[in-house]
Amino acid sequence: MAHPHPAHTHPHHSDHQHGKPLIRFEHASFLYPHGPALEDITLEIADGEFLGIIGPNGSGKTTLLRAILGLMPPSQGSLRIFDCACQELRCHHRAMIGYVPQKRSVDPYFPITVHEAVMMGRAGVIGLWRRTGRQDREIAHHALEDVGMAEYEDHPLGALSGGQQQRVFIARALAQHPQILLLDEPTTGIDTTTQHTVMELIQRLHEDLHLTIVLVSHDINLIAPLAERLALLKTRLYAVGTAREILRKDILAQVYGPQILTTDQGHVIVADHHHD
Repeated sequence: MAHPHPAHTHPHHSDHQHGKPLIRFEHASFLYPHGPALEDITLEIADGEFLGIIGPNGSGKTTLLRAILGLMPPSQGSLRIFDCACQELRCHHRAMIGYVPQKRSVDPYFPITVHEAVMMGRAGVIGLWRRTGRQDREIAHHALEDVGMAEYEDHPLGALSGGQQQRVFIARALAQHPQILLLDEPTTGIDTTTQHTVMELIQRLHEDLHLTIVLVSHDINLIAPLAERLALLKTRLYAVGTAREILRKDILAQVYGPQILTTDQGHVIVADHHHD
C-alpha cells in the first residue's frame, strides 16, 4: 500500500457525499513567539467531511483548530476558509464555525442556566449588542433537543455531570447553525461510557445535520471508527488517510516512537497518552 502523503491525499471514500473543499491549507506554517507551532501544512477538508486529528501531546492539534477559527494567520503559505483568507474572515463567516473548546470544570455555584449557556452561542450570530428574541430562544431549545438535554434547560449548568455539560457545550455551538463544527478533545474528563455516548452523538449530528466536523483527540481508538479520515500531526502533517491506512505501526512510529503497539483488532496502544 502506498504511503499516504498529505500533499497528495484527498478524501478517500464517501466522495460523492462531500462538496467542495471548505478549508484549504497550502504549505501553511504557524508561529508562536517561542518557535514554530505547525510547519508546512497542506490539507483540504471537504464540505460534509468528518476528519479526526491525532498526534502526541504538544503536536499542534489545538493550534490547527485555532488557525481554522481565524485566530492565527499563517506566517508562510496560505489558509483559506469558505474561500476567504483566514485573517479576512467576516463575522458571518465566523458564525458558521462552531467551536467546542477543551472542557474546563464549571464552578458548581456559577449562576448560569443551561438555557443561558446555549444562548451564548447565538451572540456570535446576531451580534453581541443585539437583544435575543423568540426565534433565538427556539433555536437554543432545538439545539438542546439535538443533544438530548432539552429537559435540563432551566437547570444550573454547574449542577450537571461532566458528560451532560459537554452536551450543553455542543448545543451552544449548534445554536450558531454552523456549517463547520470544531471539537477539541470533547471526551476529556468524562467517564469511558459517557465518552462513547458523546462520540455517538457527534457522529449522529454529522449525519443528520450534514456538518463538516474536525475533531481533535488523543484517543486514537475512540476516534478511528468514526472519522472518515485521520490526519496525523506532530508539528508537521505526517499522513492523511483512512484509519486503515494511517493506523499502521510503520506510520505511527514516526510520530509516537517505536513503543507504539497495534493489535490485530486495530487497537493502538501509545505510551504517550496525554492531550494538548
